[in-house]
Amino acid sequence: MSRETAGSAAPAGEQPPQETEQKQEEQAEAPEHKRQEAWAARRALIQHGPSFVMSLDRSASATQIGRDQFGVSGGNVHGDVNNYFGAAAEGPRHLSGPVRPEVLTELTAVFRGCPSFEEALARLRADRVVILSGGRDTGRRSAALMLLHRVTGGTLRTLDPPRSLSALTGRLERAEGYLLENFAAGPGDPVREPHLLGLRERLERSDAYLVITVEPSAALDDVPFVRWDPPPAEDMLHAHVTPRAGETGWQGLCGLTQVKEFLAGQHQPGVIREFAQRLIAVHRGESDARSLDGYSERAVEDQVSRWLTDEQRKLLDKAFLLSLAVFDKAPYAVAAELGDLLYARLQHTADPHERVVIPVFGVSREDRLRFAHARGHHDTEVTEWGAVGQYVAEFQDERTARTLLKTAWNLHPSSRPALVKWIGGLAEDRRPLVRTRAASATALLATADFSSAMAHLVEPWADDDDPNSWLTAANALTLAHLLEVPTVLPLLRDWCTGDMASRRWTAIRAYGLLGPVEPEETLDVLLDTIRGRRPDEEDELDESEQQFADALELLLLAVREPVLGRLAENLAGDRPVRGYVLLAFLKACGQTGEAHDRPLILDWYARAHAADESATARHLTVLWQALLSDRTRNDEALRTLAGWVRRADADPETESALTALLPAITAEPPNERRVGHLLRTLRDAAGSPSPSAARLLDHLSLS
Repeated sequence: MSRETAGSAAPAGEQPPQETEQKQEEQAEAPEHKRQEAWAARRALIQHGPSFVMSLDRSASATQIGRDQFGVSGGNVHGDVNNYFGAAAEGPRHLSGPVRPEVLTELTAVFRGCPSFEEALARLRADRVVILSGGRDTGRRSAALMLLHRVTGGTLRTLDPPRSLSALTGRLERAEGYLLENFAAGPGDPVREPHLLGLRERLERSDAYLVITVEPSAALDDVPFVRWDPPPAEDMLHAHVTPRAGETGWQGLCGLTQVKEFLAGQHQPGVIREFAQRLIAVHRGESDARSLDGYSERAVEDQVSRWLTDEQRKLLDKAFLLSLAVFDKAPYAVAAELGDLLYARLQHTADPHERVVIPVFGVSREDRLRFAHARGHHDTEVTEWGAVGQYVAEFQDERTARTLLKTAWNLHPSSRPALVKWIGGLAEDRRPLVRTRAASATALLATADFSSAMAHLVEPWADDDDPNSWLTAANALTLAHLLEVPTVLPLLRDWCTGDMASRRWTAIRAYGLLGPVEPEETLDVLLDTIRGRRPDEEDELDESEQQFADALELLLLAVREPVLGRLAENLAGDRPVRGYVLLAFLKACGQTGEAHDRPLILDWYARAHAADESATARHLTVLWQALLSDRTRNDEALRTLAGWVRRADADPETESALTALLPAITAEPPNERRVGHLLRTLRDAAGSPSPSAARLLDHLSLS
């Protein structure tokens, strides 16, 4: 598989698959990535992954995966909600003609005003011409017609878009109101103030008014315009339903689960109007509420299909949609940056000989989000240096992201080569967020076509010589299982006992991550695999110990008591697994909590001791005693214990926990001597005797 990092992708003007000499030199000089420690890798997966990954966190085990979720959870809507009114979206119109009175009558019955409408209305009355900026699916046409209808009350005409606004003045003679739709003001011919002044003078002479609708990307040379932001979808649905069902009927219908689910989806007006008709049929008794099931999901699928097949939409916009699908509920800047790289790859597929040009300062952030039916807000991103402020973007409907990726992968397979190369680059990015989202996108593609996702992405990662690629493969398989792909567990069992070391590592790590959701399956497979290792594999023992110990460590810290009991019970009577268990426990003793930075195992023992949970305290004690008694691990165990004691110098709670733990683990004379020597000789960072060590020594009566 090609090894291209997102950060060193080819410039826009070059062929994306070709590597330049400069890039090759940079890769040769770049230091190798250090393999991420297992518990830290798990934290990164949970912090940066989509919402459904929270089921890996036992503290968030209440999170249920009732259906596929990708990126956003919940149905609350904040910020801009973009919809349009009237009929479903239509293609660009190129014919002039009068607006039929029945169209205005129907529109008047369902239209609801909003702040941007009132702003445009005031400007139209004052200036006779107003530019309304918004996406074609935001309701700008319906708003424009209502503006003209409110101001004139007379004949309205639509105009065929001219090449230039200056050519329009001679056509404003036969009506009181004019609508110029979808005017394409490109960078080479922007709308300028003299154009509007000339139009206003002509309109004043004929006592007429003009509304011009443009795309958010239209070139407006500092001329005034109104950005169209319509009211919420619930208002529109209410307007369609109440004329036939009445206010009382609406109150009964809006409480239906199907209606709440539909409104959370933020659908387009044509879909809302059709849904309203079905809702009215339910009110009249012509059908039941079950007929509304799944309607919202189908509407999302239809919307995505229109986005991807619309020939009027630029490929750059479609690439941004797909990038946002991967980076939903992540920093907008990341989605936009990497969306441009995806565009370069898609353009290479469309025409390998065309030079790719990315408009560096093209569409604004707000306009891009409006086009994508997304919203943005200021939030924090978790990084290895702490939380930092970011402007986060997310789709208004949580189902849009997964639907976009599935539709592109399955219904537009020509996009696969570009997507595969792009996701492969994401997996090699230096940012944990980007690498994690590469895995989550692959997991979602696996729900659409498992064999293709495996062949194009997961298997090349698992077969690579870079352990970081193995981790990405493990994360992808873990997330695919959370998305209920049934073939994941059989594959992991096969890889776990297979001959290929990289695939075995991948499977073992995936099992460790899946511990909270599949604890019994995970522990059984890991222990059975350890017991089944052949004598001729002893030369791989050190690496094997690390692999299995990492998985057991993840399982122990994530699942806690059920795993702790079984590991403690296997120490005495299961010699093949003893070394792996002790190494896993030693690794776990080195982990600290995020909130208080206190050792997790020590904190666990303190809580169990205080709550009189004798079984948990006994099992932790047994494991510590075994560590101190093991000739290959006791030095490392004492170093860990020394770190805990030094921490106690500045943390009374750590000292209190050690006061409870040390008497239990020093019950045997050899351990008593080891710990006693440690406490007598321990020094703090300045070289002075540790004060907490002296107090603990007095408590143990070992002096």
